[in-house]
Amino acid sequence: MIEDKIFTKQRLINLSIIITAIWFTWFAQNFFDEYTVRIINNVAIFIILAVSYNLINGVTGQFSLEPNGFVAIGAYVVAILTVDAEGMLYQYDIEDPSEWILAMQAEFIWALLLAGIISALLALSLSFPVFRVRGDYLAIVTLGFGFIIRILAINNPQITNGSLGINDIPEFSNLYWTGGAAILTVLAILNIIYSKYGRAMKAVRDDEDAATAMGVDTFKIKTLAFTTSAFFEGIGGGLLAALLTSISPDLFTFFLTFQLLIIIVLGGLGSTTGAILGTIFVMAGLEWMRFLDEPMNLFGYETEGLPGMRMVVFSLILIIVMLFAREGLMGKKELFELKFFKKKKDVK
Repeated sequence: MIEDKIFTKQRLINLSIIITAIWFTWFAQNFFDEYTVRIINNVAIFIILAVSYNLINGVTGQFSLEPNGFVAIGAYVVAILTVDAEGMLYQYDIEDPSEWILAMQAEFIWALLLAGIISALLALSLSFPVFRVRGDYLAIVTLGFGFIIRILAINNPQITNGSLGINDIPEFSNLYWTGGAAILTVLAILNIIYSKYGRAMKAVRDDEDAATAMGVDTFKIKTLAFTTSAFFEGIGGGLLAALLTSISPDLFTFFLTFQLLIIIVLGGLGSTTGAILGTIFVMAGLEWMRFLDEPMNLFGYETEGLPGMRMVVFSLILIIVMLFAREGLMGKKELFELKFFKKKKDVK
């Protein structure tokens, strides 16, 4: 009976959060200024990337460094399918685009879904060699994958326009697209985490050998997490391309993966709520702190602009947070698991 009450309370909390998120998406799109909307768009896209990356790295405990590769694939798929043939002929300067590239056209929704599917299929094929290793070796293998994708993008100008990248991508990423995709991603990931597959992922994270001894097919579980994560990373990459309207290989360096790693560690490895909070803290916080790079009046004393000062302050804040919250802002807990949302009977 108590478990049923707890489950009902969790569903009510989740439903209220979803309704609030939908309302905020509509309100922000219609009443916020263009600059603020763009920041929220960026935050929503990185929520998709962080939550999906957290599934393989935090929930399943596999130290993977591949996100930049799958994000790049998603971005290029959407760019190639949405830019018309005339636009490609105009901007492909290094080498003429392939005929099959010119012939490929799709509506944005189908391009976005295809970006996720192609990323997921590639992840599925990679899982066979990748999950033959563990720990640091897994990190090195997946890190190499990200470099390979970037090099292929540079060295195949007939497909990707090489180092020049693809410009004039139609801008579809308004808050209805990015916010809606972020909400659906969070719902999908949470449903996986609280299913039998999610429990198996946590078992693999806590002790893979013990999970194997208890009959868990660890390869299947890791592959499921890896493929699901890649699917949503491809979706996020496609939305990022449609938001920026211009992409190049330099956008998908290891720095993107490192940024996502900071977000999920700061929020708490294994916590979807933590990944969301970490994204807001990092992406929105860095934008808010831009005033630190500009000239300021401190107690009547005019200071010169110090470019990069916000990064110094942000780094200090990260150090302080990690010193006093060593498991991140949320640890492994979700929002509805906090004591604030529990009654004494529920805790018992």
